[in-house]
Amino acid sequence: MKRLWPRHVRSRMALWYVLVLGVLLLVYAAGTSAYLFHSLREQLDDNLLEDAETVEGLLSNTPDGGLELESTHAEEHEPSPLRFVEVWSPESTLLYRSAALRGQTLGGPPLPRQPEAAPSSLRLADGMRVRLAVTTPMVGNRRVLLRIAHSEQPLWQEMQEFVSVLLLALPLGLILAGLGGFALARKALAPVDVMAHKAERISAERLNERLPVENPDDELGQLAQAFNATLARLESAFEQLRRFTADASHELRTPLTAIRSVGEVALQTPKSTSDYRDVIGSMLEETDRLTRLVDSLLTLSRADAGHVHVDRAEISVLGLVQEASSLVEVLAEEKRQRISVQGDSTLVVSGDRLILRQALINLIDNAIKYSPPDAEIGVQVYLAKDGQVIVEVIDKGPGVPEEHQSRIFDRFYRVDMARSREWGGAGLGLAIARWAVEIHGGQITVESAEGEGSTFRVTLPVSVGRQRTSMS
Repeated sequence: MKRLWPRHVRSRMALWYVLVLGVLLLVYAAGTSAYLFHSLREQLDDNLLEDAETVEGLLSNTPDGGLELESTHAEEHEPSPLRFVEVWSPESTLLYRSAALRGQTLGGPPLPRQPEAAPSSLRLADGMRVRLAVTTPMVGNRRVLLRIAHSEQPLWQEMQEFVSVLLLALPLGLILAGLGGFALARKALAPVDVMAHKAERISAERLNERLPVENPDDELGQLAQAFNATLARLESAFEQLRRFTADASHELRTPLTAIRSVGEVALQTPKSTSDYRDVIGSMLEETDRLTRLVDSLLTLSRADAGHVHVDRAEISVLGLVQEASSLVEVLAEEKRQRISVQGDSTLVVSGDRLILRQALINLIDNAIKYSPPDAEIGVQVYLAKDGQVIVEVIDKGPGVPEEHQSRIFDRFYRVDMARSREWGGAGLGLAIARWAVEIHGGQITVESAEGEGSTFRVTLPVSVGRQRTSMS
């Protein structure tokens, strides 16, 4: 069955069009034929009843007790074998019968006191179909039973001619409709062919190309726009992946090159034990940097794949900030910096403690790196007017130029490449912080002016339980 079904959409559309049109035409032809047959039969019945009235007026008694059909123009009343008359007495005695019946009867002897009957169909002994009407007129001083019939042959002949015309016209109409439907489907689907040929040329290296959109308001135009939007997302994802791969390769190559260089230099000439210790210490520093970079890459990779499970619980925001600050306090002490934590201890959010803590650690660590020695780093926790929890990390660093603020949370992005690498940064801390905040339904922004420090603001939805407590 599948082999007989057309493979192309345009052919299937044309076939369905022909099938539906064929069914509709058949229904229409059947309805028209039934209406025509009913109209012709009503006309035949009207003529039959009029003829019955005429015959009733022409019947007269004969001296021998019979009946005759009086007429000065007999040919007007029985001109053909398509009209039949039969008259019976109440005693079921045949009084008159048309010669055209050739001895056949219009239903046999009547029953006593048989009433008049509306026109009905009857088949004679020779197979002819007739339309029969029965009346009981008075002829002289006696009542008789008059049967008059007209042949249905002209009716069926006209119906046969009509149906023959329909049967001849219907296949021709379906053929023309099929050709027209195929041409219409081909024209309607022409944009699909254009899009298909265009899509065949799109590859990973040519994701910047887009499908043509002839009419953005019709279904095909909307399909092309949706496909183009998908291509735009794929292009952005591929570009991000390329940039991520290139930056990751560069970041991984730097510590590996440093380790190799230090090792090669150390092997060139004999050194003392203390010198070897310095070489090993330098190599361990680079290894530690490499380990942190790989851990960050693994975190982001798992986040992109959706493999990070968020174990939500009620968390005191101020307590979480104090915990994160204590973990990086040793880094601040090395630069004689002080971390000041202030805020509302009653504010609670629902989230994963480890993931949110990592975001805060990255933000505070970033502030420590870029703030000068003896500076104070402020962390504030408060409830905003719209009911959201705000965590602000304020540093005294060089600030972020306005043109860099929109990209500072991108992976491997650095405002100052040399200084970031010198301080051990790989450009992934803020990216991880943004991911951690966003999976909790929050957002992270930065406000900064060059030379005046920066304020990183984390916005988190307050816990429902906290909202109810505050309201009560």
